[in-house]
Amino acid sequence: MSSRRHFIQSAGLAGGAVAMAAVGRVAMAAIPEPVIQKNPQTMPPLIPETGIPYNPVVTLNGWTLPWRMNNGVKEFHLVAEPVVREMAPGFKAHLWGYNGQSPGPTIEVVEGDRVRIFVTNKLPEHTSIHWHGQRLPNGMDGVAGLTQKAIPSGKTFVYEFEARRPGTFMYHPHADEMTQMAMGMMGSWITHPKGDHPIIDKVDRDFIFLLSSFDIDPGSYTPKIMTMLDFNIWSWNSRVFPGIESLNVRLNDKVRIRVGNLTMTNHPIHIHGHEFEVTGTDGGPVPKTARWPEVTTDIGVGQMRQIEFVADELGDWAFHCHKSHHTMNAMGHTPPTMIGVDHRGISQKISKLIPDYMVMGERGMADMAEMEMPLPDNTIPMMTGQGPFGSVEMGGMFSVLKVRSDQPAGDYKDPGWFKHPPGTVASQYVGPVQEPKRAKTSGGQSMPRVKPAIKDTEVQVRKPTNRSDHSSH
Repeated sequence: MSSRRHFIQSAGLAGGAVAMAAVGRVAMAAIPEPVIQKNPQTMPPLIPETGIPYNPVVTLNGWTLPWRMNNGVKEFHLVAEPVVREMAPGFKAHLWGYNGQSPGPTIEVVEGDRVRIFVTNKLPEHTSIHWHGQRLPNGMDGVAGLTQKAIPSGKTFVYEFEARRPGTFMYHPHADEMTQMAMGMMGSWITHPKGDHPIIDKVDRDFIFLLSSFDIDPGSYTPKIMTMLDFNIWSWNSRVFPGIESLNVRLNDKVRIRVGNLTMTNHPIHIHGHEFEVTGTDGGPVPKTARWPEVTTDIGVGQMRQIEFVADELGDWAFHCHKSHHTMNAMGHTPPTMIGVDHRGISQKISKLIPDYMVMGERGMADMAEMEMPLPDNTIPMMTGQGPFGSVEMGGMFSVLKVRSDQPAGDYKDPGWFKHPPGTVASQYVGPVQEPKRAKTSGGQSMPRVKPAIKDTEVQVRKPTNRSDHSSH
C-alpha cells in the first residue's frame, strides 16, 4: 500500500479528489482496493517504491495506477464503470471508462514483472480487456467468446501474465467494441526495460496520451455510438483544447512522447520548432539504423508511436494533429459556406428563432472565434483558446510544448507564456511596399478546348434549401 500512499501525497489534490473506494468489501478482501481518480488535470509521475526502479511517465491529463506487491507479483485493480469526463472547462461528457476516468489510468511495469490485474465490471453489460500488443498466454488475451468468457456485469475477473518485452502498449475492451470504445473505454500500458537497453535510451521527460474521437451533439452529453466517420470531437486523453495541458520541459531535456490511436482514422502528429525520431511502436523499439528525422508522423488506427527529441529551442511550440478539422471543437458538417457574403446581423436574428443555426463567417472560419454566439448548454466553441497575442483559433487535438531554461528538473508545472527576447517577434512592417512585378506572358493549356466556352461563368454563392423535389439544384 506504500505506493498508493505516495501517489495520494504527491498528487496534492484539494477536496479529496482522489478517493479510495471498495467494491464489495467482503467479497474483495483478498484483492487490492481500487483507486478512483476524477480530477482531469495531469497528475505527477508515480515514483515506484517497490520492485525494480524505473523513470516513470507523465500521463497527459491523466494519472498512473498504483499497485500492491503480493509475494513478488504486482497486483492492480481496474474498475470498468460509467464516468463523467470534463473534456474542457464548461464541457462534460457521459462516458464509460476505468477507475473514474476515460481513458483509464496508465499501468506501468518493468520487463520481467509478474503482473496480476483484477477487473471489476460495473457497466450495465458484459465486457473484457484486451492487452494490446502484449506477448502473453492465449487465454489472457481478453477476446470475449474466443479466449475467455465475457465478464458479466457485477463480477470480477483476474488476468495474470509476465510483462515479457519493453514498450508502449494499450488496453481496451474486446467485447461490444463498437459501443464500449466509442464510449471511451481505453487506457495506456508501459513496460519499462529492466536495465540498460541497447536501443532504448534514457530520457529526462516521458509523456503519454491516447487519441480518441466522439460524436456528441451540441448541448448533449452522451456520444453517438453508431458514427463511423463524422466525428465532431477529436481529443487527447478525452480532453480538447484549450482543456489539454501543455507539455512543460527544460531546455536540452531529452523528451519522449508516446501516442496511441484508438480513433477511426489516422492522425499526422506534428511538432513545431524541433525534429524528432520515431523510436518505438507497439511492436517494440525501432532499430537505430531504421530511424530518420521527422517533424510529422502519421499514426494509423490501432497503432502506437513513440517519438524522441532534444528540446533545444526555447519557446512555446505548437503540437497538434495536422488534419485541420481535428483542431476544431463541436464541429458540425452541414453549415453552409458563406465566404464573400455579407450577412451581418442576419445570423443573430435567425439564431433567436433557430438556436442551432450557424454559418461560416463571410471572411472565413476566423470569424467564428470573434462572434459572441449563444451556445447550447454543455458545448465548447469550435475555435477557442487565448494566447499571449490573442485568439489561437484552435480546438481539438492541439497543445503546446513549453521549453524553458529555468524549468527545474522533474518539475512539470506550467511556466506561463514565453518571454520573447527583443526583436524576435514578427510584427507589422510600416515602410514602403513595392508593387509586385508581373510576368508579361502567361502559360497556356496543353491542349485547347474543342468548343470554346460561349461566355465566362461565375459561381453564385447562395444558401441551399431543403426542398425535397431537388428543383433548386
